[in-house]
Amino acid sequence: MKQGKKKHGCLTMLLIILALVIGLILVLLGIRAVRMKKNNKVPEGGINESMYVEINGTKQWINIYGQKKDNPVLLYLHGGPGSAVSAFIMPVTRKWSDVYTVVTWDQRACGKSYTPEQNSTPITFDLMMQDGKEMTEYLRKYLNVDKITLLGHSWGSYFGAKLAQAYPEYYDCFIGVGQLVDWQENEKRFEEAAKKWVGTDPEGKALLEQLSTDHAKAKAALLARYGYADIDDKVDFNAAHAMLYNPYYSLGDWKTFFSNDGSLYQAFFESEEFQHFSLRGSSKFEMPYYNINGEKDYTVNFELAQEYYDTVEAPRKKIYMLSDTRHGLLLTKTEMFSEALHEIAAAEHP
Repeated sequence: MKQGKKKHGCLTMLLIILALVIGLILVLLGIRAVRMKKNNKVPEGGINESMYVEINGTKQWINIYGQKKDNPVLLYLHGGPGSAVSAFIMPVTRKWSDVYTVVTWDQRACGKSYTPEQNSTPITFDLMMQDGKEMTEYLRKYLNVDKITLLGHSWGSYFGAKLAQAYPEYYDCFIGVGQLVDWQENEKRFEEAAKKWVGTDPEGKALLEQLSTDHAKAKAALLARYGYADIDDKVDFNAAHAMLYNPYYSLGDWKTFFSNDGSLYQAFFESEEFQHFSLRGSSKFEMPYYNINGEKDYTVNFELAQEYYDTVEAPRKKIYMLSDTRHGLLLTKTEMFSEALHEIAAAEHP
């Protein structure tokens, strides 16, 4: 009899715990739904639209967000290659939305644009350039504008600079962030800098030797060891909340996001096709040219970006070097970055 009562008591306790857990989940889901709805609001007089666009044989995802429909249009090119940031970038890009209508684009085969069948199409210089051209043409028509501003970070600055040079009639301004100039020269500069950091440090010396066998892993370890990792400045917004309350991501989107192993873009990165984006010997721009770089960026060498900037021929140009800042400046210096971008907007669209 006592044993039966004991079992009944345990079962009751388990049911109470289960009910509490289910209740907590429902509360959290409710909070998430409310926050997502708030983040998905259309600003009064503005725009907030998400869609898949048919680009060069694939459907590619964009979000268009701005506080005023008549603001200039800015197309944001993420880095990587293949590192879409739509999952968490919303708090960053919305800081620019009072002066720009910001288009966040997940490039082919990554982020919300990824589908497994795309893995059968190798990424090439010509393919990406055609994607960029078609996306630009779509935005010009859809938003009824003659020209748009290009902003590219890291790989996006490589990609964007080439687009700006190839199709100057489409763009009113180019803004390179963490400007990549030439990958091979970039890595030579990295090794030179790393040797100075290492000095007599035996662990650092071992990592230097590994650069020839596992370059990416050794480079990341060296950057982290000596205080130059991309986000050593620390992300200055709540990225977890940005992801949790992202109105553009369903559970299915998250599943797709994490199912992409990145091998397609890794193959591109290691190929000669990637090097075709080099800017060496190509420094003429028919539109204003801006750079926003971190003065401690050794992922994409800030000194090389400065040297390239000095050779640039453009109607106007300006470079911003953010103090005590590494390669992740979009995430770690959001206010400082936004101030620079507002200054550019005021100069180009008074």
